[in-house]
Amino acid sequence: MNGAGNKFVLADARARAGFLGLSRNTVRAWAHALHFDQLLVLEHSDSADAFMRIWNADGDEVGACGNGTRAAGWFLMEESGKPAVSIGTASGLLQAVRAGALTVSVDMGKPRLDWQDIPLARDMDTVALDYVAEAGGVRIERPGAVSMGNPHAVFFVSDVETLPIARLGPEVEYDPLFPERVNAGFAQIYDETHIRLRVWERGAGITAACGTGACAALVAAHRRGLADRSASVMADGGELHVEWRVTDDHVILTGPVEDEGEVDLALEI
Repeated sequence: MNGAGNKFVLADARARAGFLGLSRNTVRAWAHALHFDQLLVLEHSDSADAFMRIWNADGDEVGACGNGTRAAGWFLMEESGKPAVSIGTASGLLQAVRAGALTVSVDMGKPRLDWQDIPLARDMDTVALDYVAEAGGVRIERPGAVSMGNPHAVFFVSDVETLPIARLGPEVEYDPLFPERVNAGFAQIYDETHIRLRVWERGAGITAACGTGACAALVAAHRRGLADRSASVMADGGELHVEWRVTDDHVILTGPVEDEGEVDLALEI
C-alpha cells in the first residue's frame, strides 16, 4: 500500500497467538526486496480493532507512522464495513475514519512539545532550537522540534527543491542532540495554508511523503507564526491536509491511500 507515495507493506498477523517475531535483518531484507519505507504488522487487540507494530526499512521498530495508520485504517474499514476504526500503537490509541473512497483521516492526538518528550539531549526552546546543520555547502538552523509519537526537527527554508537533503538528512538524524535520532523535515512556506515539505525519515531516508512529518511541519510552522492551524502539506508523492484543532489540541491528518496488491514475503527473501 501507499499513502501519498509513502510506501508500506501491511501484514495481517491477527490470527497468530502473540507477537509476530521479526529480526532486524529480516525486515531489512524485505525492505531491500520490496522497496518499502515501513513494514506494518497488525496484531489482535482486546481494546481496539487491531494493534499495529511498525518497522522502518532499516529494521528498527518505531512508535508512530501517520500515513501507515491511515493505510491500516483503510484496510480494517474495508474488511469490516465500519466508517471508523481504532488502532493501538506503541505511542497510544489512534482513531481512523473514512473521508472518501480512498481517503482516510486519522486523529494523531496531541503534539508533544516539551524538550524531554521529543526527546532532546538537553533543555532547549522547541519553538526554535539553538541548532545548526551544515552539509554540501549549505547551512540551515533553528528548526522547530515536535514529537508526534516519533521525533521531528523541522527546518524552514526559502527553497526546499535545491537543498542537498541526502547529505543534510543523515547529519541531522544522527546528531547527539537527538538521543533517539530524529526525522528531519525541510519546509518551504508558500502561504499560511500551503506548505511544501520534504522529509528525511529516520531509518528510511528520503521518502515521497511522511504523515507524522506533515503533522510536525504544520505544528512547528504555526508555533513560529508562519502558518494557520490548518494547511495543505505538499509532499513529493502527493498532498496531505493537516489540522491542529483548537478544541482539543489534537492533530488530524487526512490524505489518500492506495492498495497496490498482495505479495508473498517469504518468496522475496
